[in-house]
Amino acid sequence: MTELAPPVRVSPFIRACRWGALTAGVLWGMTRYRSLSKKENALREYEEKQRVILEARRAEEKKRANKEELLYLAKESGVPIPPNFEEQFK
Repeated sequence: MTELAPPVRVSPFIRACRWGALTAGVLWGMTRYRSLSKKENALREYEEKQRVILEARRAEEKKRANKEELLYLAKESGVPIPPNFEEQFK
């Protein structure tokens, strides 16, 4: 094995600049994380409100489609429609 040269002594100015850059990067990252977290939380709240509305709309569409399909099947198979049929889909 070959021996490595002894390590070079790093200037205190360069060492201070490195630590300063590291500290600045950590502080910037913390600030950026906070701002993005606030935006993301607001977006999640909005999407949750919209999800409830969308689920209700989908349930209503599914109910309507089911009613139409049952009417179609009754017509095609010749089965009479019961008198309380409309009450089931309110």
